[in-house]
Amino acid sequence: MVKYFIALCVISSLGFAKINTVVSIIPQKSFVEAIGGELVNVEVMVLPGNSPHSYEPKPSQMKAIGEAQVYFTIGVEFEGAWMKKFANQNKAMKIVDSAKGITKLAMKEHDHKEEKAHAGHKHVGLDPHVWTSTDNIKVIAKNIVETFVAHDVANKATYMENYTAFLAKIDATDAKVKEILKEVKQGSKFMVFHPAWGYFAHQYGLEQFAIEVEGKEPKPKVLAYIMEEAKEEGVKAIFTQPEFSDKSAKQIADTLNIKVIKVSNLNPKWDEGFLSMAMAIANK
Repeated sequence: MVKYFIALCVISSLGFAKINTVVSIIPQKSFVEAIGGELVNVEVMVLPGNSPHSYEPKPSQMKAIGEAQVYFTIGVEFEGAWMKKFANQNKAMKIVDSAKGITKLAMKEHDHKEEKAHAGHKHVGLDPHVWTSTDNIKVIAKNIVETFVAHDVANKATYMENYTAFLAKIDATDAKVKEILKEVKQGSKFMVFHPAWGYFAHQYGLEQFAIEVEGKEPKPKVLAYIMEEAKEEGVKAIFTQPEFSDKSAKQIADTLNIKVIKVSNLNPKWDEGFLSMAMAIANK
């Protein structure tokens, strides 16, 4: 009887074993938990207040890598330096590109008028911030649900139910953003310190106007051109995020007497971040 009870407990514990999952950034954790629910454990590599461009994992996080069944990448910069190390540490871990199927936009360096001979924008690589668009989050969600169903087919119905509910939340957020922005003229520009909202801008017919690109603070001459252009564009605020210095943003804001608004694209409540961004752009 005791042996039977022990065997039953072992079978039961195996049946309810959660999928140990690792993601690169906090918004991914929200996406994975929305679909996996109680069936997954999720560890995040880039901790709050840090930049995914230059992050280095802590020893405790490397332990999580060793225990993971799935790692969802998303294309942020630190992955380039670390994914091979992660894969070597845990050869059984399945590595899934959660951004698979997303057409990435070119990261543009705005022409700040000092380069009139080169009209338009200079392209400086592809924009990695794919999670700042509801259209893209749908693609990410599809990749996540397909991965979990393949790994744990016994719980397919639960994953699909959660996935359907998550899609409804994405659509509701998109509708709210469109309602907030309905009176904002197509092609309107908004100023950001770090160019992390390109996909948001693209989806809603806007243009982000970045102070820096690739982590570089603007030189004094360029800063002067930025201020001139900000005046001409009627910029009312500069968006910064906690993960980056806002020294230049504050200097511009003080000179032009405009607001500095902190909105992080790494907000765990991604939908609230989208709505806050839309409200600020619409000056509401």
